[in-house]
Amino acid sequence: MTTVRVVILQGAEADLRDLRHYLRRSFGAAAWQNSYRAIKRAVECIPTHPQAGKLPDELTALNLVQYGQVLAGMNRIIYEIRGETAYVHIVCDVRRDLQALLLRRLLEGNPQ
Repeated sequence: MTTVRVVILQGAEADLRDLRHYLRRSFGAAAWQNSYRAIKRAVECIPTHPQAGKLPDELTALNLVQYGQVLAGMNRIIYEIRGETAYVHIVCDVRRDLQALLLRRLLEGNPQ
């Protein structure tokens, strides 16, 4: 079994900070802790099962097959497999418009 290394990129770290702020403000610290634990568990599965993540529909349409998605509660974790490394690009609410978020990241010119 091949194990990959997981790298959480700056954009995903910013997503986590935004999510923490939103959940703590709107639902309390316990909601944030529960969400964070679920996200952490999902990310911890990527190294041993990188291909288990479903290809997001929004990226399938663009033929970007190197990406995967795992769900953690109401959150999506979007990652890209390159060689022996999985790069986590996005952590967002499942109700969020992923295409708009990807476009914003692209226009910001921040590859990380």
